[in-house]
Amino acid sequence: MHPAWRMAAVAAAALMATGSYTTIAGLITEPLATTQDWSRGDIGIAVAINMVLYGAVAPFSAALMDRYGIRKIAVFALLLLTGSSTLLVTATPSAGWFIVWWGLLVGVGTGSITMVFGATVANRWFADRIGLATGILTSASVVGQFAILPLLSTLMSRTDWRAPITVCGALAAGAAALTFFALRENPIDLGVTRYGSNPDRDLEAKSTIGSGQSALARTLQVLRACVHNPAFWLLSFMFFLCGATTNGLLWSHFTPAAHDHGMAATAASSLLAMVGIANILGTVSAGWLSDRMEPRVLLAGFFLVRGSTLAVLPLIFTSQVNPSLVGFAIMFGILDVATVPPTIALCRHYFGADSALAFGWVNVAHQIGAGAMAVTGGLIRESAGAYTSVWILSAFLCVTAATMGSMSAKIHIKKSDQREDVTTDSN
Repeated sequence: MHPAWRMAAVAAAALMATGSYTTIAGLITEPLATTQDWSRGDIGIAVAINMVLYGAVAPFSAALMDRYGIRKIAVFALLLLTGSSTLLVTATPSAGWFIVWWGLLVGVGTGSITMVFGATVANRWFADRIGLATGILTSASVVGQFAILPLLSTLMSRTDWRAPITVCGALAAGAAALTFFALRENPIDLGVTRYGSNPDRDLEAKSTIGSGQSALARTLQVLRACVHNPAFWLLSFMFFLCGATTNGLLWSHFTPAAHDHGMAATAASSLLAMVGIANILGTVSAGWLSDRMEPRVLLAGFFLVRGSTLAVLPLIFTSQVNPSLVGFAIMFGILDVATVPPTIALCRHYFGADSALAFGWVNVAHQIGAGAMAVTGGLIRESAGAYTSVWILSAFLCVTAATMGSMSAKIHIKKSDQREDVTTDSN
């Protein structure tokens, strides 16, 4: 087996550990509101800050990885999460402190290891099957987000809200150790070339690592180049809508909505776990398809079907897990993060060697959309007394994104001068 797959496995472990943090906000919202007597608005502010930082930190983290190495930055972020978990469990006397610990520290830690990290590892180690590799890494993150929720929910039901945070801290500590001892920066460190590549291309890819340019300067330089490319704005707006209809929706509001319908938290967590499991199939398949099909057409199709599933949800939401809700969980899970591999493929097409950083900035829009929905969904719930309008609004946003994707497939968009050939022709 080529070492690239081993590096992908190590990166997947880090992404799973980080992903475990991103969905527990919805799990602990109700206990915090009842046992700590905190308002949902204050908790929503912490969640919104966390989600925005989750996106905003990513491009700077990618530049730091280029400057100082993937392993150093990843280990630092994982240890920051471990320390933050300890602080959350032992020193959370007020909602203000929760905003600091969860919003700022955990936001920075999780934002440092997102799919921008996965894209960086994939670009370093893969020249062929890169879509499949990014699909596998994306699915690893989502497995961490949803697959362990039943365990965390069970622990919380037997103890309190501190138990799931403690488990997430332990996962981060284990991933930090694995990353430190097993992750390598480049194929040349092991005397091999990238998977499916040749030595000349690998030396070219190696030349930018550890360059004299500061991480901040390079990150902002890439941003300046991105804002002059219409493709960046199109991808960013589509990803804004994507974040609003995934992270900002299910992470923050599915479990509280299930509680409104009389469903137990453990049952809601089981449905979310099904979402995570289905993500493996959907995201890996999306990566495989991105190596072979037009990415923008894939995006349009994914958004359209996702919107259809959200539109149906208010009609099937009940107090018990039933076949219809299981079908929703599976279908939504297949499409949940399937948009990531084709978006990364388009970033490689338009931004070439800077694609990981460009995707980082596109991902900022994703998390801004997620944060906006985290707050907006809570406000709609408080004013309307139910989540029905939230699901309908999200379905409409998905249809909007699908329309943009289908239109972009027919419109010529200016390409970056730093273009790298990809397997599919995106024109």
